[in-house]
Amino acid sequence: MAESPKKKQLGRGLSALLGETLSTDSAAGLQSRNLPIEKLHPSPYQPRRHFDEEALEALAESIRQQGVVQPLLVRPDPADPTRYEIVAGERRWRASQRAQLHEVPCVIKALRDDETLEIALVENIQREDLTPLEEAHAYRQLIDQFHHTQEVLAQNLGKSRSHIANMLRLLTLPEAVQRLLTRGTLSAGHARALINAPNPVEMAEKIVGKGLTVREAERLAQAAKMKKPRKLKAVAGNGAEIDADTLALERDLALVLGLKVTIRHEAKGGNLTLHYSSLEQLDDLLQRLNQSPGAV
Repeated sequence: MAESPKKKQLGRGLSALLGETLSTDSAAGLQSRNLPIEKLHPSPYQPRRHFDEEALEALAESIRQQGVVQPLLVRPDPADPTRYEIVAGERRWRASQRAQLHEVPCVIKALRDDETLEIALVENIQREDLTPLEEAHAYRQLIDQFHHTQEVLAQNLGKSRSHIANMLRLLTLPEAVQRLLTRGTLSAGHARALINAPNPVEMAEKIVGKGLTVREAERLAQAAKMKKPRKLKAVAGNGAEIDADTLALERDLALVLGLKVTIRHEAKGGNLTLHYSSLEQLDDLLQRLNQSPGAV
């Protein structure tokens, strides 16, 4: 079960997904032309939700002086063939409106929904235009919707596997902490220190209120974990109680492996079970187990 060529090309960005150069249009099925701004609209697959006002205004001023240097990538709107959906370049489109342009240069290509989502995620991740949570949600979408493993994402995006795992862990934080992270009140480093910490919301407010550094936040979280009494938080199928530390270990292993993990302790040893939902996931796990020691 070899990995599909499409997944191997993921991290190479638009040039890999659309052809090595946008100038060789006929082979790649591309068209290049100016399109009226009102004929374009954002894609529902755009992972970015926040656009910095100051940065947009700076880009708009640059466009007033030099025009739009890099064309937008668009596809025909599946619901309305007279309009186009922006696959990559929404920020340029927004800034062009502020610069009062009537049309913008575009590269047009017919793309499926899954291709549209994948290109949008890759472009934003590689340009580092996403907030930590937007990046984390992008990784989660690539894993859930396209069945990419954390290892494949790390290799193709030029990230470490630990970076991707750490970003995914941000999605386990309470919404109140995630809001602080989205606003930039809390950094990703601060937020990571709160994962699996007791009372993360209370601790986040303390970190912000006291202006603690990431290292100080890590020490605070570690001290809180040392004081936390062990509690039984779940019950296995056989009625056995599962302690909080085991649940936390299951979550951490699941994030690293990209699979559901269950750990059950017994009088003499125990069982570690990995659950896969597709043969592709199983194939990926077996390949990693066959690598050198410590590769998984």
